[in-house]
Amino acid sequence: MRDVVLVTGFPSMLARAVCAEILRQDDQAQVRLVVSARAQAHAAELLGKLASGRGGNGGDRERVQVIEGDAASLDLGLSGAEYRALAKEITRIHHCAHVGHPGAERKEAEAVNIGGAREAVELAHAASHLECLVMHSTVHVAGDRRGVVHEVELKAGQSFRSVMEESRARAEKIVRAEMDRLPIAIVRPATMVGDSTTGEADAFDGPSLLLLLAVSAPPDLVLPMPGGGDQPLNLVPIDWVAEAAVAIGRDPRSRGRTFHLVDPRPLSARRVVELIAKAGGRKGPRGSIPANLARAVLRVPVIDRLARSPRALLETLTTPVTYDVEHSGDLLGALGVAECPPFESYVDKLVDYAREHVRQRKSARQLPSSGHHLEADDVEV
Repeated sequence: MRDVVLVTGFPSMLARAVCAEILRQDDQAQVRLVVSARAQAHAAELLGKLASGRGGNGGDRERVQVIEGDAASLDLGLSGAEYRALAKEITRIHHCAHVGHPGAERKEAEAVNIGGAREAVELAHAASHLECLVMHSTVHVAGDRRGVVHEVELKAGQSFRSVMEESRARAEKIVRAEMDRLPIAIVRPATMVGDSTTGEADAFDGPSLLLLLAVSAPPDLVLPMPGGGDQPLNLVPIDWVAEAAVAIGRDPRSRGRTFHLVDPRPLSARRVVELIAKAGGRKGPRGSIPANLARAVLRVPVIDRLARSPRALLETLTTPVTYDVEHSGDLLGALGVAECPPFESYVDKLVDYAREHVRQRKSARQLPSSGHHLEADDVEV
């Protein structure tokens, strides 16, 4: 049987990357996308860029079908007949739908993260030809843990710093409970900062806020470095995450296992800030300040308007944690998936994209009636 792969969460950047990677890795695979009614137009625009077949030959666009529904609703928001037909044909599921920004409201985060996990499991039980359900989780289910976090661990006495972390941990717990009954693989990427080829980013939260600061903040603003800056800061590009996750989902050895998709040699927080500052033509961090003072600095209006949750940046910069890669290192090596590319190799692309993003936002928000052009610290993301 050829693969028929369901992807939830489209048109988020993660779901788009996973969809593209499925089509790239298997030229016979079919993709089904669950897309909400409000996102149909955007999805159609994005899918219109896929190559179509010529001369009777099927192209990538012909291998993708959009299904109007909701990944967190009962039966994905489909009719009984639609749901049964989908369950009968799919061979794999990539559950990418989630709320990932740290400032999310509890109602939204629980509905999408926890509700979506339940629906993915229910569909997996109904799918008669299922080969693998790939649950896209996150290393942030470790909450405030410090030291080494192993792939086999979930509940380890940690506290959660946001509803996002808590709800995603609860979602993973739901899926892990079914591993004895379903073919499941869980992937936990580190903080995703954009595409390593184009620099495109989905949102500017956490460490990605540094990219905006490098191109938007006043030239004399030097980002404070809370603490010593020596702790590792694990960042991964989204295209590599998609490549690894799709390869994992295609291999039977992944079943019943959890995989950290991380940089095995992460840079220090200080080095990451230095590289971003250099790429943006700004001054690097000078010295360090206590974490409580850094919190006060991150509350100033110019920074607060640039991201939804600037405090998430501080937490990421000051948590000394590393992620074990026993499972992922072995399997990805066997599958021929290269290690996570080093941050130095794509930081320039991330900064270039952030610069263009800010330029377009400023242009779109000009006020013709007064002739006022918004300055960098007027930009909202």
